[in-house]
Amino acid sequence: MGHMVISDIHVDVVKKDIKNMHLAVYPPRGKVRLAVPTNVSNETIKLFTISKLGWIKKQQRKFTSQDRQNARNYVNRESHYFFGRKYQLRVIEEEKPMRVKLVGKSRIELHVRPNSTREQREAVLTEWYRAELKDILPSIIGKWESKMGISLNSWGVRQMKTKWGTCNKEAKRILINLELAKKPIQCLEYIIVHELVHLLERKHNDQFMAYMDKYMPNWKGLRSDLNRMPVSHVDWEY
Repeated sequence: MGHMVISDIHVDVVKKDIKNMHLAVYPPRGKVRLAVPTNVSNETIKLFTISKLGWIKKQQRKFTSQDRQNARNYVNRESHYFFGRKYQLRVIEEEKPMRVKLVGKSRIELHVRPNSTREQREAVLTEWYRAELKDILPSIIGKWESKMGISLNSWGVRQMKTKWGTCNKEAKRILINLELAKKPIQCLEYIIVHELVHLLERKHNDQFMAYMDKYMPNWKGLRSDLNRMPVSHVDWEY
């Protein structure tokens, strides 16, 4: 059984080497995924899902009502986020190299050439986000490598449309979604810990959850915080 529909709700079912069933509803559209032990019967899976329909619908309603940012146009007085704080954009046109400057705790100055296009302005701000994220990642990753007694061979930042982060266990490499430069630092740390735990346990099984509980006891709250935040006009999920 890879997929089933119960009461108009589509559920992806994955059989894994785990002890208990794990039901999850993912943003942004309320996708439902059920991980079950390999020896569980289809009938048991159906009955379990039926018993959770109320909870599933409640979670899906939360995501349906979640705020979504409109596409950014990179114009004056537009709102942009940087590590969880909301800033107002000020666009300054000048015949100088294009750059971004953070002014206090309320304004981002975007210095661009006259008649620059929306795409050019976006590219400048995106590269600034990338540089800022890369600047802060070494200290955060180093902190958690030390706490967990593990080490990476490498890490990177990438724009991703479906994941907040990824881990290649064999290469000991993690990738962090560039969008996390807009989210609070504690949410960034949660994703980093999540990916580092994958070096210890590849699957999202009971052992994985135990590691998360050990190293970051409040991880479920941080995951909820991240999922409740306004999502971009591009749909992210984790």
